[in-house]
Amino acid sequence: MSSNPDPLRIDAATGADVSLILTLIRELADYERMADQVVATEADIRCALFGERPCAEAAIARAGAEAVGFALFFQSFSTFVGRPGLYLEDLYVRPAHRGRGIGRRLLAHLARIAVERDCGRFEWSVLDWNELAIASYRRAGAVPMDEWTVYRLTGEPLRALAAEATAP
Repeated sequence: MSSNPDPLRIDAATGADVSLILTLIRELADYERMADQVVATEADIRCALFGERPCAEAAIARAGAEAVGFALFFQSFSTFVGRPGLYLEDLYVRPAHRGRGIGRRLLAHLARIAVERDCGRFEWSVLDWNELAIASYRRAGAVPMDEWTVYRLTGEPLRALAAEATAP
């Protein structure tokens, strides 16, 4: 009986993975046709994931020593459920490794974390055109929240609204 020389494993990211994570973020952005929107630096990623007040976590999928994908996630909260949730910000599998169940394994890994942390929800967003991802998510039992629309403030509109707040 032969064994797979490069079994897949999923590890929690460490500070040594910062450069790799940023590379994977850039690859994902390129795939999503948003490469021009990546302004994050290694210092930003290090601070967000491993700084004094980490606000996100990452898991790295590896086949042997090779990083083949990642998931970046953070805790959210549901006032209606009264419990924390897990929000998947990014999931990416490198093209040469797609179709092998790695994305599903990353999702399952995060689902396990959500259950272990007693989360009431595990949520994420997907681009409307990403039909392969949508089909995969549906196969996992995820349902679209079609009645919800995501809103976002960035840049000057964010600063303008913040300026309306009165100082304490």
